[in-house]
Amino acid sequence: MTPFPDPSRTEAATASATDAPDEGLRRTLGVDRRRFLSTCTAVAAGAVAAPVFGASPALAQDRGRGHDHGHGGQVLVPPHKRGIILYTVRDATGRDPLSTDLPSGFREVFKQLARHGYRQVEFAGYRQHANAPGGANLESVEGARLLRSWLDEYGLRAQGNHGFIPPSWPLTTADLDTFKKHLEIANIIGMDHMGTGGDPTGSSYRADWDVAADKWNALGEIARREGIKLYTHNHDSAYGFLLDGGPLDDQGRPTRSSGIRKLEYFLEITDPKAVWLEMDIFWAHVARYKFHTYTAHDGSTRRNVFDPAGLVARNNRRYPLFHAKDGVVSTTNGMGYEMVPFGTGVIDYTTFFSRVGQRNYHNPMIEDDNAPSATDPGQSLREAKIGYDNLAALRKRCR
Repeated sequence: MTPFPDPSRTEAATASATDAPDEGLRRTLGVDRRRFLSTCTAVAAGAVAAPVFGASPALAQDRGRGHDHGHGGQVLVPPHKRGIILYTVRDATGRDPLSTDLPSGFREVFKQLARHGYRQVEFAGYRQHANAPGGANLESVEGARLLRSWLDEYGLRAQGNHGFIPPSWPLTTADLDTFKKHLEIANIIGMDHMGTGGDPTGSSYRADWDVAADKWNALGEIARREGIKLYTHNHDSAYGFLLDGGPLDDQGRPTRSSGIRKLEYFLEITDPKAVWLEMDIFWAHVARYKFHTYTAHDGSTRRNVFDPAGLVARNNRRYPLFHAKDGVVSTTNGMGYEMVPFGTGVIDYTTFFSRVGQRNYHNPMIEDDNAPSATDPGQSLREAKIGYDNLAALRKRCR
């Protein structure tokens, strides 16, 4: 029997009835794909078919560079908001330009991403191959100026970086100096945001999240004074349940939950003017699959199915960035989903983006951890194109 909740269940179903029984809710991947690519105007029958993994979807063909080409309906992600985190194409930035004709290093990758249609990028560090223009490490004021010149050259804007968050608390002088250097780099490159790829803490205990909130409030205020929004990024565990009550274990730690999720608590106790979040939508859906029951303070078992879009809608200004990655159903890996190129899976992004709204505020970044291939060096940039085309294809459904 498939564990509740079924990962193929849509965002629309979540919005209408989060606690509805899951019987009969499983859909085939073909139906999911048709719903995902549906628009408010008629499209050719062939465009509605499920795209083949690794191939360019029919509906996404001939989209040009961010233009809408008369497909009609409200565009859910405007052209200037379509972005990608460079981790998706890390093999391309890291390969030797002297050994291949494929795009290599930041400058050539920027050029290719701009050709695909992207207008925004999110960094995952500033290292590239040593033979690329600028050398191996661009994590400096001079490197930032070079990166900014290339971004400007190809009409791209940087919106963030998964970079340095001081490990010390209270802050050491060395960590504070490094943090300030990264803020300076971010400003030179032109970022509104700077963040990290990890959770504020890996703990499940409220006391540890209180400490993490103190640290992030302090760091966020430093960043705010420099004109930067500091953000944290989630994996699935951060949307698990906080341990904040009930009997104590032999180390004096709580063993039961009030039902509040860790990052929900973090949102409550951090300064909304200093601390921001980037929701990784894939990992949020994995959390929905994994964390749906908890043991309450009184020992009873209770159910609370996570609604990622609902959380964003309630805290909309706190989520300036998203990681947009897709998945197909998996009943064997413990996560509920297997990651695939954006637009070739079952996560209902049409409903998600429709529900969260504020399309000119949010910055979705395409991500696919598995895009680089050891045997196919061109795969990550091809899949970046697939992701862009499917992001551009999203239209609000007719009511």
